[in-house]
Amino acid sequence: MRRLIVTLLLLTVVCLSASAQFRSTRNDVSGRSNVGTVTGPPGAEDANAQAQRDTSVATDTTQGFSLRKLFRGYAGRDTLTPGYMLLGTAIVPGAAQLYNRDWWKVPIIYAGMGAGIYGGIYFNRQYQHTGEDKYKYLRLASYAAAGAFYWGQMLDGAICYKTSIKAPVPAKSTIYSLLLPGLGQANNGDYWKIPIWTGGLLACGYFCHFNDMQYKRFRWITQMDRNTEETGYIGQITASQAEAYRDKYRRWRDYSILATVLVYALNVIDAHVFAYMADFDVNDNIAWMEVQPAIIQPITPQYTAFSSGGSGSGFSNTAVGLNLQLTF
Repeated sequence: MRRLIVTLLLLTVVCLSASAQFRSTRNDVSGRSNVGTVTGPPGAEDANAQAQRDTSVATDTTQGFSLRKLFRGYAGRDTLTPGYMLLGTAIVPGAAQLYNRDWWKVPIIYAGMGAGIYGGIYFNRQYQHTGEDKYKYLRLASYAAAGAFYWGQMLDGAICYKTSIKAPVPAKSTIYSLLLPGLGQANNGDYWKIPIWTGGLLACGYFCHFNDMQYKRFRWITQMDRNTEETGYIGQITASQAEAYRDKYRRWRDYSILATVLVYALNVIDAHVFAYMADFDVNDNIAWMEVQPAIIQPITPQYTAFSSGGSGSGFSNTAVGLNLQLTF
């Protein structure tokens, strides 16, 4: 235990001393220059400056959600980000069309949603009275049509959102992939990724359906085998075997659902990250890298290594090494 504690202390000292290799010049919140302070690896100041570039869809991540800002945006007194606009149109269908000044689309949206809901209620009553399967399918189709109008108005609001920059906007790409997997990749110009994500989701959906079908099959066999005389089940699978298969396919079905959620989330993350890095320079030119000899100073005086009594004897508190500067 004593050796472990000593090793951890030495590693802590080494890690704190190693951060002296990083030097940056960055302005703090008050605008004063912090020269020689440890704020990050070389090139961090350039990345921060790039992240603070002025765009029409800049998002202040230091502030939380504000209903006042949302209402001011839809009233035409403030500019809404795509995320705010999506939230507003999810609560009140057609709000995004009002914000984008596409007023003529609002009656179409409500007419489509209203017709779908009315058709679903009507065919549901007909199905309850008659029991015919055609009314059940018509009820499902009517509710699906209402949902399609609701989903379409959110997607339309994101597509018609106007920006002043040509590069892909991360928020729009994220919303695209959130509403339709693969659309965010198309917005980023990564068309070759569309078959990957759509194929992954289709494969996950297939396995979800197959495992669920097998689970229901063996669950039925389990129930039937216990009442052989009443149901007439003549299969060769016993109740114990059916229970084992039932539990196995139920577990695989749950894993398939988790895989579907994971692939869907990765599709959204991929669209956001590659839209954010769209203007990142990835050419083969390494002129941005500079390596030169340097004398490395400790991060703070109290970490001076093995100096005795401040008289200068013992090991030196500086080291000679190579300084690597990267410009992003």
